[in-house]
Amino acid sequence: MMNWKKYLFIAATVFSVGQGFAQINILNAEHPEEIGTPSAEDSLSPDKPIEYGYVSDRDILWKRDVWEFIDLDERVNFPLYYPTDTLRIGSNRRSLYNVLLKGLKSGELEAYTDSYFTDKIQDFDSISYALTKTDTLDVAFDYMNANPGEPLPEGFVVRTDITSSNIEGFKIRGVWYFDKRQGELKYRLVGIAPVSKDVNFLDSEDAAFIDLFWVWYPSARNLLHEYKAFNERNSATPISFDHLLNSRRFNAVIYKVENVYGDREIDQYIQNNALFQLLESDRIKDQIRDMEQDMWTY
Repeated sequence: MMNWKKYLFIAATVFSVGQGFAQINILNAEHPEEIGTPSAEDSLSPDKPIEYGYVSDRDILWKRDVWEFIDLDERVNFPLYYPTDTLRIGSNRRSLYNVLLKGLKSGELEAYTDSYFTDKIQDFDSISYALTKTDTLDVAFDYMNANPGEPLPEGFVVRTDITSSNIEGFKIRGVWYFDKRQGELKYRLVGIAPVSKDVNFLDSEDAAFIDLFWVWYPSARNLLHEYKAFNERNSATPISFDHLLNSRRFNAVIYKVENVYGDREIDQYIQNNALFQLLESDRIKDQIRDMEQDMWTY
């Protein structure tokens, strides 16, 4: 009986800690309305992302552009996926997709059509067609025929939006380079894109995945630093999305690397064999990782 009570107490404690995540200033708040608002002392030292150091092109001895896919079905990548419902969680806790979408709507971020960032999407309305679908029910046409000129009542038009729960993963573009001044291999993330099924085929199991939009990562760092991901080891020290991505605390699979064949993807030269595609991705990873060691081989 004592062991049962002990386990029940531990489970209740863990649950309460998880529920309290993202509620900053909870220990100093005099009223519940103050929860989530930084205290005056915390406001004196604003939290900012660590700035990137300047890298001269003359200091880059070797580099390689790499495109990877972060699968949100993998447990290690869950902090990028959850919470999918932001209405019942503290306002400072969101999924990565929700944060990017918020930045696009507010105009803080700019979207592009591809990972080469040559075609900018002018405004949020220009990509809303890829994120939202509107269906008019058959009964609506009967109503319009019977009541010409009158507006449709609510419920006759069904709107479907791509939400955080529909995101299958993220594509990222980064640069691995060897800095001869520092004498080490480094990584710099330059682009990120949420991946989902087409909004018109969300219920189809065979629908292909598409890139919803691409964001130039350096311009999103301040926003991604503002929102925190869940830290399973200690909820008192959540990690920002910027820190999580820059420190590569996720698992990803390489699907493309810059090459002489027009940056072709792995599945273009290894077709219909998922195992061999995964092995090719690991081979490229090993090749990049061994580059630093090879620099010191005489």
